[in-house]
Amino acid sequence: MEFIYMLKLIPRLYHEENWTREDETIVADHFSRLKDFKEQGVVILAGRTLNEEENAFGIVVFEVESEAHAEEFMKGDPCVREGIMTAELFPYRVALLKGE
Repeated sequence: MEFIYMLKLIPRLYHEENWTREDETIVADHFSRLKDFKEQGVVILAGRTLNEEENAFGIVVFEVESEAHAEEFMKGDPCVREGIMTAELFPYRVALLKGE
């Protein structure tokens, strides 16, 4: 089953000058985790918008066995777990993919 979760920064992080080293470490862990899961074939794609306004967001499209696993996967994201991003989960289906 495919799922997507949308990530949004907490308001404190809308402006770059508010970021701490701890925040940056959490995001580095987030990226590393997604990269590892991409290599394992779980993450299909991940990315973010390039604006810094409050409507900025990131997405992770991934494949797991069930909605319960999807919820667990999303909540295990370091940014979600450490509270610097909120996340919302949706069932999803990739319809077109470049290179396929």
